[in-house]
Amino acid sequence: MAGHSKWANIKRRKGAQDAKRGNLFQKLVKAIIVAAKEGGGDPNMNMRLKAAIDRAKAASVPNDNIIRGIKRGTGELEGGQYDEIVYEAYGPNGVAILIDVLTDNRNRTASEMRALLTRNGGSLGEAGSVAWMFDRKGVVEVTGKNLDEEALMTAAIEAGAEDLQDQGEGFLVYSEPADVSSVREGLEKAGYMVERAETEMVPKNTILIEDPEKARKILRLMDLLEEHDDVENAYGNFDIPDELMESLED
Repeated sequence: MAGHSKWANIKRRKGAQDAKRGNLFQKLVKAIIVAAKEGGGDPNMNMRLKAAIDRAKAASVPNDNIIRGIKRGTGELEGGQYDEIVYEAYGPNGVAILIDVLTDNRNRTASEMRALLTRNGGSLGEAGSVAWMFDRKGVVEVTGKNLDEEALMTAAIEAGAEDLQDQGEGFLVYSEPADVSSVREGLEKAGYMVERAETEMVPKNTILIEDPEKARKILRLMDLLEEHDDVENAYGNFDIPDELMESLED
């Protein structure tokens, strides 16, 4: 899970840059539209919508935009006809990549994904070619310094979690997707600060990347995928050692 978690941390630190590019708000509102369309407009009854709203609020999306997104999803306002697509791909060094897309034009997006991957040492795969390498998991991020790992583990297990991973200044707590909300609530009741709670695709095994140039190529491809207007999330099964990751970020 190491490569997955490090990439997730990088994405969060890049949030401010994404907002400046103007595409972050659009992506977050699209996620709200699709969640409301799928499960209804009440976040108390629709956990996917609740998670989408939480992410939007954390990024300072105006409340009016959130409300309009919900109404588009439920059909109260026109617009918001998006298709959900998962592309399976290979990146440099044989890294497996899953790409979650929300698009209003399947043909355009497929062409752009193929071109983007090809230009950056990757390729589109067939359906089922890499999805089996990932598990969908609930991921709850607990932040804070000097956290007692044993105490957190006890609270997490009691809340329904399966495992946790040290992130330096916090932990990632893993659960079954259906349990993510109850795990979050249990940890918050136990006094922990929860940064986020959502479902993600977590690699079962990772490919260790120790060569700086190969690592740069993979991270560049992941950056470009994340920057694409239609891409909601991109997941890879790479693992870059902490020391190399830090040197690449400098």
